[in-house]
Amino acid sequence: MDLKLKDKTVFITGSTAGIGFATAKALLNEGAKVIVNGRTNQSIDSALSKLKQDFPSGDVSGFAADFGDLESAKLLCATLPELDILINNVGIYKAAPFFEMEDSSWYQQFENNVMSGVRLSRHFLPKMLKKNWGRILFISSECAELVPPDLLAYSMTKTAMVAIAKGLAQLTKASGVTVNSILPGSTLSEGAEQFLKDEAAKSGKTKETVEADFFKEVRTSSLLQRFATVDEVASTIAYYCSPLASATNGSALKVEGGSTGGLI
Repeated sequence: MDLKLKDKTVFITGSTAGIGFATAKALLNEGAKVIVNGRTNQSIDSALSKLKQDFPSGDVSGFAADFGDLESAKLLCATLPELDILINNVGIYKAAPFFEMEDSSWYQQFENNVMSGVRLSRHFLPKMLKKNWGRILFISSECAELVPPDLLAYSMTKTAMVAIAKGLAQLTKASGVTVNSILPGSTLSEGAEQFLKDEAAKSGKTKETVEADFFKEVRTSSLLQRFATVDEVASTIAYYCSPLASATNGSALKVEGGSTGGLI
């Protein structure tokens, strides 16, 4: 299927690894002009090297930014070209009991996960509305609904992202601009791979057994009963970037293998 994304300019925050990197590949495959982002120039260079190897004729570049630093975020907005598509994907988390989570960790996660998308959307949404076309996606998480108690601060940020996307969509009435949120479930990113390896080493079990136990004992609500691949999530994101998804606006779209339940 042609997603009609050829020559669309896309910026993806937090895209040197994981879902963001897989999304960059999916969009390059559709002929989009992709700008990746990481915290350091080293991570950008590594990601660009891999992407250029897979897409030698692809139009791909990168900008480093630390979204925990307001000045860095401001400089990024001033430096980026005009965008057709903005994907607010960057996210950090810290797992800890509620009573042990310091204020600083709450603020750090909120600044990176939420305010990054707020600032970028505030800068680029008016430009999209002026030209009457654009896509903004907030990459939330199943944790926005599941809210594991050891990820309370992270879950709060992911719920906030859904609310912001819903609110911004109200500003796009009768235009060619859409704003949606995507809620991935447990996904086999580099971090998840490392988790499986570490748990396997500690328990003496195989990675496959550790994964099976995770879904039997922790993410019991999952209907998929396995980690989704980053490519499975990225293909969904790519579709909602597309002109083909023009009738979807203000929606929270689940790619979580049924883990959150509910009718909607």
